[in-house]
Amino acid sequence: MFKKVSVFIIVSFALLLSACGSSGSSSEENASNYPENQIEVIVPFSSGGASDLVSRTVASEMENDLDVPLTITNQTGGSGATGMLSLKNAQADGYTIGYVPVEMSMLDSLELADITPSDYEFIGQLMTIPSAITVPADAPYDTIEEFVSYAEENPGEIQIGNSGTGSIWHIAAAAFAEEAGIDVEYVPYDGASPAVTALMGGHISAVSVSPSEVRGGVESGDLKVLGVMGEERDPELPDVPTMQEAGYDVSVAGWGGFVAPEGTPEEVLEPLRSSFKNAAESEEFQQLMDDRGMIPAYKNGKEFSSYAEEQYDYFSELIPTIEINQ
Repeated sequence: MFKKVSVFIIVSFALLLSACGSSGSSSEENASNYPENQIEVIVPFSSGGASDLVSRTVASEMENDLDVPLTITNQTGGSGATGMLSLKNAQADGYTIGYVPVEMSMLDSLELADITPSDYEFIGQLMTIPSAITVPADAPYDTIEEFVSYAEENPGEIQIGNSGTGSIWHIAAAAFAEEAGIDVEYVPYDGASPAVTALMGGHISAVSVSPSEVRGGVESGDLKVLGVMGEERDPELPDVPTMQEAGYDVSVAGWGGFVAPEGTPEEVLEPLRSSFKNAAESEEFQQLMDDRGMIPAYKNGKEFSSYAEEQYDYFSELIPTIEINQ
């Protein structure tokens, strides 16, 4: 009886080890054959904005190398937190990746979501875009100095639209208002595109989104840009001064790139990073950068990870020093 039990235990243990080994081999085999199915790309902002356009262009180019469809899913809300949380919690198998903006390095400091750079594996960075203050063409101010004077004389009257509470454009507006010493109201939207639409419709006084996102309104003569928050003037708006040139020591820019959930295997990340690099260097993507007035700023996965951590530290220090009311 004892021998039978012993043999049963040994056989059972051997079968268990065999099953575990088979499972591991199967997992490794799946990773080595990646990709076999379509890949979902989560974009945490609405369609039509800079993040969406960039993501669609890059995803389309990545399809050429990966030979599977990359489908865009717009998951809006919470200054990008909704989409980024969905991506964070997705299965780490490479079939769900996503676009992350600078807000990824800010939401934790804003206490809006439990999201930090350590929640992701980094594929690569694409571009950078500065904030700018844009107003209707018929607004009673033609310079950023006149805008500030108007705000000083009419405290609380100026309404500045942004891409969501705690978004980079919200922080940019708040940082500028703090530096200029003016009292304004911040109006959040689910992305830059709806904010610009509201400005065009006369529902708000200004937006603090990027020059590329107001380009259509500027070219049509409906909008004018008063100041740019970049280190240098925007090449598409050479006559518009930077805030620093106007005497306001503030510089805030957005950036974006692709990531995968933490724990995604290296065997899966390798083809993603390779196809991403080719997409970022493609003629189609470079043309989009030129057409939309964005600044290409490719970084590989390792460089992007380090930069996101640096930005996380930067905003952890900046955000507590500015007043962010609604």
